[in-house]
Amino acid sequence: MSTPVADTVQNAVATPEKEQPYAALGLKPDEYDKIREILGRRPTSGELAMYSVMWSEHCSYKSSKIYLRRFGQKVSDEMKERLMVGMGQNAGVVDVGEGWAVTFKVESHNHPSYIEPFQGAATGVGGIVRDIISMGARPVAVMDQLRFGDIDDPDTARVVHGVVSGISFYANCLGLPNIGGETVFDKVYQGNPLVNALAVGVLRHEDIKLANATGAGNKVVLFGARTGGDGIGGASILASDTFADGGPTKRPAVQVGDPFAEKVLIECCLELYQGELVEAIQDLGAAGISCATSELAANGGSGMRVDLEKVLLRDPSLTPEEILMSESQERMMAIVAPEKLDAFLAVVQKWDVETSVLGEVTGDGRLQIFWHGEQIVDVDPSTVAVDGPVYERPVAYPTWIDALRDDSAAALERSDDPEVLRTQFLQLLGSPNLADTSWVTNQYDYYVMGNTALSFPDDAGMIRVDEESGLGFAIATDCNGRYCQLDPYAGAQLALAEAYRNVAVTGAQPTAVTDCLNFGSPENPEVMWQFGQAVDGLADACFELGVPVTGGNVSFYNQTGDQPIFPTPVVGVLGIIDDVARRIPSGWQDAGENIYLLGTTSTELDGSAWADTVHGHLGGRPPKVDLAGEKTLAGLLQAARDEMLVSSAHDLSAGGLAQALAEATTRFGVGARVWLREIMERDGVDAATALFSESTGRVIVSVPREEDVKFRGLCEGRGYPVLRIGVTDSAPEGEQSSLEVQDVFSIPVPELRRVAKATLPAAFGPIVDEVPA
Repeated sequence: MSTPVADTVQNAVATPEKEQPYAALGLKPDEYDKIREILGRRPTSGELAMYSVMWSEHCSYKSSKIYLRRFGQKVSDEMKERLMVGMGQNAGVVDVGEGWAVTFKVESHNHPSYIEPFQGAATGVGGIVRDIISMGARPVAVMDQLRFGDIDDPDTARVVHGVVSGISFYANCLGLPNIGGETVFDKVYQGNPLVNALAVGVLRHEDIKLANATGAGNKVVLFGARTGGDGIGGASILASDTFADGGPTKRPAVQVGDPFAEKVLIECCLELYQGELVEAIQDLGAAGISCATSELAANGGSGMRVDLEKVLLRDPSLTPEEILMSESQERMMAIVAPEKLDAFLAVVQKWDVETSVLGEVTGDGRLQIFWHGEQIVDVDPSTVAVDGPVYERPVAYPTWIDALRDDSAAALERSDDPEVLRTQFLQLLGSPNLADTSWVTNQYDYYVMGNTALSFPDDAGMIRVDEESGLGFAIATDCNGRYCQLDPYAGAQLALAEAYRNVAVTGAQPTAVTDCLNFGSPENPEVMWQFGQAVDGLADACFELGVPVTGGNVSFYNQTGDQPIFPTPVVGVLGIIDDVARRIPSGWQDAGENIYLLGTTSTELDGSAWADTVHGHLGGRPPKVDLAGEKTLAGLLQAARDEMLVSSAHDLSAGGLAQALAEATTRFGVGARVWLREIMERDGVDAATALFSESTGRVIVSVPREEDVKFRGLCEGRGYPVLRIGVTDSAPEGEQSSLEVQDVFSIPVPELRRVAKATLPAAFGPIVDEVPA
């Protein structure tokens, strides 16, 4: 096969007026003009390919940069205390004590997961895991945050089956436990599902690696899978475009993942790190070789010379431009000192990983790429990777938001009829967003590696880091898009508060944050208003809680035609626990314990699961968030853990007290007798509000009788509202345990489980551990 002819730098100089397809590559006319200005000539086809992918919304953050700086501007000493690596690298790193560090990050793979749900979701997991490897860490867990369309829409099943099997296939093959996440259904995500993937890795302090190419003469080595034609332009075109009514406007191939190749790559990288055989490693994700070469060179303030024909190809017909843009998976780029090259090559050979030495680091500050001896790229790498366009997009207060906020759920009918309340309670329990998610989670392995301390359906996942000391971390992710639609500033803070509380109820101390900000088109001024509000809300709340944002991802263009999704800023919170043996589960396991409600209940039903499920309503203002209160509550729960005063703790969020009681009861099958009278009297609310309000800062805990006085004293000493609302209760021999809400209803635990478990299988087929009838 003949070698594709390249557009050389020499040719670009000689043919300044040549028409170039910059628009098809996602570049605007003024961006193309800017590239010509930077280079002092027209770009070669290879340079155009590089700038187009690296200046895309997905890679350059050109519409979000001015907002994301706010995370760096609002930083306290408390936030810096445990932060070892912050924003700007592949993933953030946090000191968890005893010489151990944890690195974690969440990213989106939304658009590919709509077009090809299985590969889109699978490669989303693969990409985020490679970010963790490149920091020098061993990946130890993954999580996923999923948003699908209406559960009854015929296309939802296609996306759900593909996404869930893609995630489970990739993570299970890697041998990584999936320890938590979210599954949400709403028609607003119908044509634009969200697939956010989070990965966590563990490393020693001294093993942190940064993706910087330094040291003239060091070798640039590509290793891992061969480069193919899959995923070309995925970041620049697919993730930076909207879906019109006829499907995506442009359809480049979605990447194809091979988890077994990635598993080998993980072990290979860890051995290379162990032997100190690499100066830096960068994964090849979005924008492929374009990204790895330009970012490594720019981060190191150096130059790089690469011979592109040395890239090993799956498809020999690829042009140089396609090689630069390909997003083929399971590839890494290493910077290797010449004297260590033989030892490096011996390790990759041992793991049977294909490798090619592409070139070397130079000291001239230029990224130069050659194709069979002819120069096809000659750029300053920082103009590609760092100094891309920065947009101050027009911002407009939404024309529709005041009317939406005026339409409060306070006007909706609230019954005090016990039969109606029982019906509504079961209606919520079986609703798609509150129902049991075993249909999804049973496809995941969450105990592989043997270090999982908590997982589904607890409030947060927990992993042991050190076998001897029991040191571990907990992690939870949350976001309520309905709240964010009503108020994106408050909605982002509520997402953080819920994830923070979900970590706190396990007994861990919330320490650091990652986020994945999913929004509509940045070219819509109302979307940019939502985005700015959400970033401000999150930055302000992180400052008040003392938890730094360590990194994350922005995903724009999540809309179908003119209809954007709800603002969905997914927030992940990582917490530290000094001994996982002291973790607190989310359900009670013993009868005869007292049930306490921490926090107070207000009439806060706007945006609630009750308003949605019972009334099909969205309007008003989301619940108020008290960040100082959340911090006090977290400290209280840690003190209770230290003194071993509580045997379970479960946060109250979607579905309110009703849902929390159902989940705490069904967790281990132990019943409960609960009364609402004191809540109603103390807080001045009716029975429906006591059950379904989504007021924040609330947790239910079970306390052994002998610890009762101490526990009450702890709450009083810290000034946190506490109320005994029931007792855990086991059924007499031969009878079924129940959840009894006195004077309202009593429902046997098997019925609660049946209602909760029926919803997802009815839509998508049997749960995997059940034999089809």
